[in-house]
Amino acid sequence: MQDNAKHKQSSLNQKAQAWSGRFNEPVAALVKQYTASVGFDKRLAEVDIAGSIAHARMLGAQGIISSDDVIKIEQGLAEILAEIQAGTFEWLLDLEDVHLNIEKRLTDKIGDAGKRLHTGRSRNDQVATDTRLWLRATTDNVLESIQDLQISVLDLAETHAETIMPGFTHLQVAQPITFGHHLMAYFEMLKRDAERFADARRRINKLPLGAAALAGTSYPIIREMVAQNLGFDGVCENSLDAVSDRDFAIEFTAAASVLMMHLSRFSEELILWSSPRFAFIDIADRFCTGSSIMPQKKNPDVPELVRGKTGRVYGHLMGLLTLMKGQPLAYNKDNQEDKEPLFDTADTLLITLKIYADMLRGITVNKANMRQAALEGYATATDLADYLVKKGMAFRDAHEVVALAVKHGVQKGCDLADLSLADLQQFSPMISEDVYQVLTLEGSLASRDHIGGTAPAQVKQAISRARKLVG
Repeated sequence: MQDNAKHKQSSLNQKAQAWSGRFNEPVAALVKQYTASVGFDKRLAEVDIAGSIAHARMLGAQGIISSDDVIKIEQGLAEILAEIQAGTFEWLLDLEDVHLNIEKRLTDKIGDAGKRLHTGRSRNDQVATDTRLWLRATTDNVLESIQDLQISVLDLAETHAETIMPGFTHLQVAQPITFGHHLMAYFEMLKRDAERFADARRRINKLPLGAAALAGTSYPIIREMVAQNLGFDGVCENSLDAVSDRDFAIEFTAAASVLMMHLSRFSEELILWSSPRFAFIDIADRFCTGSSIMPQKKNPDVPELVRGKTGRVYGHLMGLLTLMKGQPLAYNKDNQEDKEPLFDTADTLLITLKIYADMLRGITVNKANMRQAALEGYATATDLADYLVKKGMAFRDAHEVVALAVKHGVQKGCDLADLSLADLQQFSPMISEDVYQVLTLEGSLASRDHIGGTAPAQVKQAISRARKLVG
């Protein structure tokens, strides 16, 4: 008798749990706190409801539940969605996750019909479906945000298609380029980033629902019907794989890491260029902060934080890879840990893209300083070598001749273009008066008039092609 009484009390204590019948004692309070995910997975509520409606309609179409049940389920879920959107829905830690919170509220509203909703599915395939639905929408937002940033890059590049600056290798002055050409390098990076996300979206957009816990279900379900209803391209074709892998989340985070890497590189340049040592650009005040002790300071906080947040996203990628690396098939509770890094990656990426697009619209360029910097590092040395090659000299010999001429310029404290013809001819008699046409910055730029080159005409054509791409 005592055992029966104990069991009844245990059942009462655990009535909130959908799985409590197997257990003889309630879950410890600390364990509830440790294992619950509702604190973060409640952001899946809207897609969870969408998935449940599609599942209920299929169950009704197949005669697995009655049409009356389907109507009640849809009406109840619509009311719950309104509560969630209004902020009046009560999320309970005892109910563990978003799924059980919604299911319990639905049952309270419509009775037994709510209990029939879970027929033919498991939380394993349910959460995999929710995550894919959420990530698909998030990927679409990322693609839109990339395009907005690309437009900001194009606008700035078009304004400065002819603005001369030094191109660098090893952060040393290498050859003259235009600022527009430099910016278009980042457009190309962003274009590949968009391609990566679009490609990942294809693999995200497969339906896991119907895999149930791991082996499928004995009910006569039609998974393709649910997939079509939810806008999926198809279904995951192995039930074990459908519920257990999170490579789609890893792929999204990997694409996010590459994109953040590109923005971090761009940020490093903005930081350098805004320094008084470069003074190439000025970032609008609204994207900067001052110093609490040095009143003259203007700190480029936004690009610095982009650098820092890039490491944060990298960490999420490594966390997800590590999360999955030792898991046997099929679903394991470990996978609950996929959401916080995935959510934070998406949040970080989306706000970074938005603020970056705005920041580029607030950049002022100091053309004079850029041009002066291009004149200070013998940036046209390669042009002189090419000039000699076109006169018939072997390139390696021309390289040596120009190196000696640069050395002479360094000793005299002047650029190659400032050396007299007599000075230049002491290094090669092939040099004549026409050499000064190639030693000017404009001449150097104009000579690189091919697709991908830095000639202003080519930069403008690249911008025109890019405009058509982004619409």
